[in-house]
Amino acid sequence: MNPLRAYDIHIVGLDNKRYEYDFSSDNSFFVAMEQDLIKAGNVKTHLVLEKSETMIRLDFHIVGMVEQVCDRSLDEYDEPVDTQQTMLLKFGDHNEELSDEIELIERNTSTINVARYIFEFISLSLPMKRLHPRFREEEDWDDEQNGKVIYRSDEKESNDADDQPAIDPRWAALRKLSDN
Repeated sequence: MNPLRAYDIHIVGLDNKRYEYDFSSDNSFFVAMEQDLIKAGNVKTHLVLEKSETMIRLDFHIVGMVEQVCDRSLDEYDEPVDTQQTMLLKFGDHNEELSDEIELIERNTSTINVARYIFEFISLSLPMKRLHPRFREEEDWDDEQNGKVIYRSDEKESNDADDQPAIDPRWAALRKLSDN
Protein backbone atom coordinates (compact mmCIF):
# COMPACT_ATOMS: atom_id res chain seq x y z
CA MET A 1 0.00 0.00 0.00
CA ASN A 2 1.19 3.49 -0.83
CA PRO A 3 2.06 5.33 2.42
CA LEU A 4 1.05 8.65 0.84
CA ARG A 5 -2.62 7.58 0.75
CA ALA A 6 -2.79 8.49 4.45
CA TYR A 7 -2.45 12.15 3.35
CA ASP A 8 -5.62 12.10 1.20
CA ILE A 9 -8.43 14.41 2.26
CA HIS A 10 -11.83 13.79 0.69
CA ILE A 11 -13.26 17.24 0.03
CA VAL A 12 -16.31 16.29 -2.03
CA GLY A 13 -18.61 15.82 0.96
CA LEU A 14 -17.23 18.53 3.23
CA ASP A 15 -19.47 21.40 4.32
CA ASN A 16 -18.24 24.97 4.14
CA LYS A 17 -16.58 25.21 7.54
CA ARG A 18 -13.33 24.57 9.40
CA TYR A 19 -11.76 21.11 9.80
CA GLU A 20 -8.60 19.98 11.61
CA TYR A 21 -6.33 17.06 10.71
CA ASP A 22 -3.16 15.64 12.25
CA PHE A 23 -0.55 13.75 10.25
CA SER A 24 2.54 11.93 11.45
CA SER A 25 5.37 11.47 8.95
CA ASP A 26 8.25 9.07 9.50
CA ASN A 27 10.97 7.52 7.33
CA SER A 28 8.46 5.78 5.04
CA PHE A 29 7.01 9.18 4.10
CA PHE A 30 10.39 10.51 2.94
CA VAL A 31 11.19 7.30 1.06
CA ALA A 32 7.79 7.39 -0.69
CA MET A 33 8.42 10.97 -1.86
CA GLU A 34 11.25 9.62 -4.08
CA GLN A 35 13.73 12.44 -3.53
CA ASP A 36 17.32 12.88 -2.33
CA LEU A 37 17.05 15.88 0.00
CA ILE A 38 15.73 14.14 3.12
CA LYS A 39 16.24 10.42 3.74
CA ALA A 40 14.77 10.10 7.23
CA GLY A 41 12.90 12.06 9.81
CA ASN A 42 9.95 12.25 12.12
CA VAL A 43 7.57 15.21 11.85
CA LYS A 44 4.06 15.95 13.00
CA THR A 45 1.74 18.16 10.98
CA HIS A 46 -1.34 19.92 12.26
CA LEU A 47 -3.51 21.01 9.35
CA VAL A 48 -6.44 23.41 9.56
CA LEU A 49 -8.65 23.22 6.47
CA GLU A 50 -11.21 25.96 5.88
CA LYS A 51 -13.58 25.24 3.01
CA SER A 52 -15.74 27.92 1.36
CA GLU A 53 -17.70 28.13 -1.89
CA THR A 54 -14.77 29.46 -3.91
CA MET A 55 -11.65 28.04 -2.26
CA ILE A 56 -9.98 25.88 0.35
CA ARG A 57 -7.48 27.40 2.76
CA LEU A 58 -4.86 25.03 4.21
CA ASP A 59 -2.88 26.21 7.25
CA PHE A 60 0.03 23.90 8.08
CA HIS A 61 2.01 23.78 11.32
CA ILE A 62 4.87 21.30 10.98
CA VAL A 63 7.14 20.33 13.91
CA GLY A 64 9.77 17.63 14.18
CA MET A 65 13.27 16.52 13.20
CA VAL A 66 14.75 15.47 9.87
CA GLU A 67 18.06 13.78 9.28
CA GLN A 68 20.60 15.80 7.30
CA VAL A 69 24.21 15.30 6.22
CA CYS A 70 26.67 18.02 7.18
CA ASP A 71 28.27 19.75 4.18
CA ARG A 72 31.57 20.11 6.04
CA SER A 73 32.10 16.81 7.88
CA LEU A 74 29.57 14.51 6.13
CA ASP A 75 28.28 13.52 9.58
CA GLU A 76 24.59 12.87 9.94
CA TYR A 77 22.67 15.06 12.36
CA ASP A 78 19.07 15.90 13.24
CA GLU A 79 17.84 19.28 12.00
CA PRO A 80 14.83 20.68 13.88
CA VAL A 81 11.81 21.70 11.81
CA ASP A 82 9.19 24.17 13.03
CA THR A 83 7.28 26.01 10.31
CA GLN A 84 3.86 27.48 9.65
CA GLN A 85 2.70 27.85 6.05
CA THR A 86 -0.54 28.59 4.20
CA MET A 87 -1.77 27.20 0.89
CA LEU A 88 -4.86 28.38 -1.01
CA LEU A 89 -6.67 26.06 -3.41
CA LYS A 90 -9.12 27.99 -5.57
CA PHE A 91 -11.84 26.21 -7.52
CA GLY A 92 -11.62 26.65 -11.28
CA ASP A 93 -12.12 24.81 -14.57
CA HIS A 94 -8.57 23.39 -14.76
CA ASN A 95 -5.57 22.59 -12.57
CA GLU A 96 -2.83 25.22 -12.49
CA GLU A 97 -0.22 26.53 -10.06
CA LEU A 98 -0.68 30.31 -9.95
CA SER A 99 2.03 31.04 -7.37
CA ASP A 100 3.87 29.35 -4.53
CA GLU A 101 0.85 29.81 -2.24
CA ILE A 102 -2.09 29.63 -4.68
CA GLU A 103 -3.24 26.77 -6.92
CA LEU A 104 -6.31 26.28 -9.07
CA ILE A 105 -8.07 22.93 -8.77
CA GLU A 106 -11.01 21.63 -10.77
CA ARG A 107 -14.44 21.96 -9.17
CA ASN A 108 -15.08 18.23 -9.52
CA THR A 109 -11.92 17.30 -7.57
CA SER A 110 -12.97 14.81 -4.93
CA THR A 111 -9.68 14.27 -3.07
CA ILE A 112 -6.61 16.35 -2.37
CA ASN A 113 -3.32 14.86 -1.22
CA VAL A 114 -1.38 17.14 1.11
CA ALA A 115 1.84 15.04 1.22
CA ARG A 116 3.52 17.15 -1.48
CA TYR A 117 2.74 20.38 0.38
CA ILE A 118 4.07 18.98 3.66
CA PHE A 119 7.32 17.88 2.01
CA GLU A 120 7.78 21.22 0.21
CA PHE A 121 7.24 23.19 3.42
CA ILE A 122 9.71 20.99 5.31
CA SER A 123 12.28 21.44 2.52
CA LEU A 124 11.82 25.21 2.49
CA SER A 125 12.35 25.43 6.24
CA LEU A 126 15.77 23.75 6.08
CA PRO A 127 18.89 25.94 5.95
CA MET A 128 20.68 26.11 2.61
CA LYS A 129 24.03 25.50 4.26
CA ARG A 130 23.77 22.25 6.17
CA LEU A 131 26.13 22.43 9.13
CA HIS A 132 26.31 20.08 12.06
CA PRO A 133 25.36 21.99 15.25
CA ARG A 134 28.94 21.75 16.56
CA PHE A 135 30.14 23.88 13.60
CA ARG A 136 27.46 26.59 13.74
CA GLU A 137 28.97 28.79 16.47
CA GLU A 138 32.35 28.48 14.80
CA GLU A 139 30.83 29.55 11.46
CA ASP A 140 29.19 32.63 13.00
CA TRP A 141 32.50 33.59 14.62
CA ASP A 142 34.34 33.19 11.29
CA ASP A 143 31.83 35.46 9.52
CA GLU A 144 32.40 38.25 12.05
CA GLN A 145 36.19 37.84 11.94
CA ASN A 146 36.33 38.00 8.14
CA GLY A 147 34.45 41.29 8.08
CA LYS A 148 31.24 39.96 6.59
CA VAL A 149 29.28 41.89 9.18
CA ILE A 150 30.07 45.34 7.81
CA TYR A 151 27.33 47.71 8.86
CA ARG A 152 24.23 47.52 10.98
CA SER A 153 21.64 50.25 10.47
CA ASP A 154 20.52 50.19 14.11
CA GLU A 155 24.01 51.13 15.36
CA LYS A 156 25.07 54.78 15.28
CA GLU A 157 28.59 56.07 15.52
CA SER A 158 29.07 59.66 16.61
CA ASN A 159 31.48 62.00 14.91
CA ASP A 160 33.23 64.55 17.13
CA ALA A 161 32.43 67.42 14.74
CA ASP A 162 28.67 67.35 14.34
CA ASP A 163 27.21 64.19 15.99
CA GLN A 164 25.93 62.87 12.62
CA PRO A 165 25.59 59.09 12.17
CA ALA A 166 28.41 57.47 10.21
CA ILE A 167 27.70 56.95 6.53
CA ASP A 168 27.85 53.44 5.17
CA PRO A 169 30.94 53.24 2.92
CA ARG A 170 28.85 51.74 0.12
CA TRP A 171 26.59 54.82 0.06
CA ALA A 172 29.59 57.13 0.21
CA ALA A 173 31.05 55.47 -2.90
CA LEU A 174 27.73 55.86 -4.72
CA ARG A 175 27.49 59.51 -3.67
CA LYS A 176 30.94 60.15 -5.20
CA LEU A 177 29.67 58.80 -8.52
CA SER A 178 26.62 61.08 -8.51
CA ASP A 179 28.74 64.15 -7.67
CA ASN A 180 30.74 63.76 -10.90
